[in-house]
Amino acid sequence: MQAVFDGHNDVLLRLWQNEKKGGDAVTEFTEGTHKGHIDLPRAKAGGLAGGLCAIYIPSGDLVLKAPAADGSYATPLSEPLERAPSLDIAMEMASIALRLERAGSWRLCRTMADIDNAMADEKFAAVLHMEGCEAIDADLAALEVFYAAGLRSLGPVWSRNNIFGHGVPFAYPMSPDTGPGLTDIGRELVKECNRLGILIDLSHITEKGFWDVAELSDQPLVASHSNPHALVPVARNLTDKQLDAIRESKGLVGLNFAVTMLRADGRENANTPLSDMVRHIDYLVDKLGIDGVAIGSDFDGALVPQDIGTAAGLQNLIVALQEAGYGGAELAKLCRENWFRVLRSAWHETDSD
Repeated sequence: MQAVFDGHNDVLLRLWQNEKKGGDAVTEFTEGTHKGHIDLPRAKAGGLAGGLCAIYIPSGDLVLKAPAADGSYATPLSEPLERAPSLDIAMEMASIALRLERAGSWRLCRTMADIDNAMADEKFAAVLHMEGCEAIDADLAALEVFYAAGLRSLGPVWSRNNIFGHGVPFAYPMSPDTGPGLTDIGRELVKECNRLGILIDLSHITEKGFWDVAELSDQPLVASHSNPHALVPVARNLTDKQLDAIRESKGLVGLNFAVTMLRADGRENANTPLSDMVRHIDYLVDKLGIDGVAIGSDFDGALVPQDIGTAAGLQNLIVALQEAGYGGAELAKLCRENWFRVLRSAWHETDSD
């Protein structure tokens, strides 16, 4: 079994939402559930050894537009969120992450040594990520606090605008060049992430924002859960020009399992074959090289192919990649080693060579 380190999941969102309904996050994750995609039993069954676990503030006004007869759709951006309630929610999700660590259900990892030790001990290696920085203030004081709590990765924006920049809408077909990029405060956020050693994630940001980060950042360029726009022209996917820049920076792209980003027709249909996932991996490997491609499932945040189903089905993708000709050393890179390389670089533990 290939151990997988996943570049993006929303398990903290699901656990938080269920706690709001009276559930217990630690019990749900540790003992298992029929809900969502990730818990400890299903992670172990599928070889999911850890990943970047997102603190994400949901948008209550988001309603995905139904596609027209030709398959096209365009969902307007969600309205910007207020900071105070966003900070409350972010703190509640961080609390769940800390309680899971205290219970021994996972390890919160701040360094690659932490990840290595967690995996050696067969503990789920969780890295805190922030998807959209609505909980961070303009002075960036909260960033220091979240960093101390274990935050080691962030995306300045989700698919809505905030004080740091502009997000892309959920739309098909559409270019990712949908609006402005980073604000002046967003530029300061990038600089501070570079200083602290926090990975900057370019999924969800506009193409202009992508180029703003590319100009400012000293890190490898990373899109944790995005796919090639040439194969599926949704606004969330990356153009060939963006992929070229990621390769030049020795960065990576994590394959997003969301069926709307895998299927040529952009439809939300779980009956999406594993061959579509392999097709995207092949394209990314061709554009980025084997060192620039990884996994960013979007588990607990998207509809995924039924042949994957949950984290327990991860090895089905590995088998499909084996059948497509990927060998053991290549699979190790795709499944975990490429993530470890860019994390070491972003966290100032080594260069990206």
